[in-house]
Amino acid sequence: MNKLKFIKDEGSEFYKELNERIEQYFAEQGMHRTGNNKMIFKIILYFSLDLLFYVLMITSTTPVGFYTFYMLMGLAVLMTAFNVSHDAAHGVAVRSKRWNKLLFSVSFNLQGNNAYVWGKNHNESHHLYTNVEGSDIDVLNNPLFRMTESQELKWYHRYQFIYAPFLYLLYSLNWFFFRETLMLLNYSSRTIKVEIPRNEVVKLIIYKLLYIGYMVVLPAVLLPFGLKTVLLAFLLNHFMVSVIFVGVLGVSHLSDFVSHPVPDRNNKLDMSWPKLQMSTSVDYNANSVFFNWTLGGFNAHALHHLLPNICHVHYLDILPVFRELAEKHGLTYMEMPYHKALASHFRFLKAMGAHQTINPIPFER
Repeated sequence: MNKLKFIKDEGSEFYKELNERIEQYFAEQGMHRTGNNKMIFKIILYFSLDLLFYVLMITSTTPVGFYTFYMLMGLAVLMTAFNVSHDAAHGVAVRSKRWNKLLFSVSFNLQGNNAYVWGKNHNESHHLYTNVEGSDIDVLNNPLFRMTESQELKWYHRYQFIYAPFLYLLYSLNWFFFRETLMLLNYSSRTIKVEIPRNEVVKLIIYKLLYIGYMVVLPAVLLPFGLKTVLLAFLLNHFMVSVIFVGVLGVSHLSDFVSHPVPDRNNKLDMSWPKLQMSTSVDYNANSVFFNWTLGGFNAHALHHLLPNICHVHYLDILPVFRELAEKHGLTYMEMPYHKALASHFRFLKAMGAHQTINPIPFER
């Protein structure tokens, strides 16, 4: 991973004052930056729903009931990931460091993926060097998609905005079966090489087998519907999870409004770190109580990237300060309704498939 250097600009002063104002806010309110009673309720709620829908699924008496509860369980697990796993990975779901680690590990590993690999690279790569190829692990070099100007333009990329939704259906299946497995073989579509410690390799294998066990083997053995029915439910669940996951996160950094900065030969960017976050993130419906509750604040992505040490249950309260200071320091805060963010995502795919280079569209409210 290429470690980058930044300069000081208007973003530096913005970030300094933002932290001062946020510190003042929590001091005046007598609150901590981590989760409060609302967050505790959400943790209990989402884990309870995970367990409830699994029990209802594994005790189903009809195929319709089986499919219904299987999908509801998949949705509940995804909501747990959005609302619990993510904040726990940043150490802010609760005040206890030990409980954050446990919540993150349990909620992530039980989905069949490796918590260590994702958590480490999410915090030390994506959050630090957002949208910078060679530094941000989430910048892909997948031959089926062209996401950056440095990637070779193929004839079929002009159709990527059409076939993308179909491939998006496979996102979580690819993550579960191939993404981490290929990392073990030193092969990945990521632009950064990832090394997995031996003990995490063992955990990765164990949890993937455990996931297959309780999501496929156990239902097939205990229920009278047959393996084909269970496998179809497994696939439909992953299709649903994939579409929601990509729909929530894909629009934030893959947009024709955001930039993909390129550092100079000394790995230096011509902007500050806060300005990088503002220029590479799109927020949608940031004021929405519904989105904050269900998506764990993922819709306020710029805010999260700048203040990852704050639990999402506080976002709605500190958002006015964030907006005010961005305007004061002349930084563009790209916030829009979801349908505009989604349209921007597909315009980006179309432009990247048709032109060698593209320039971000100036954002206007």
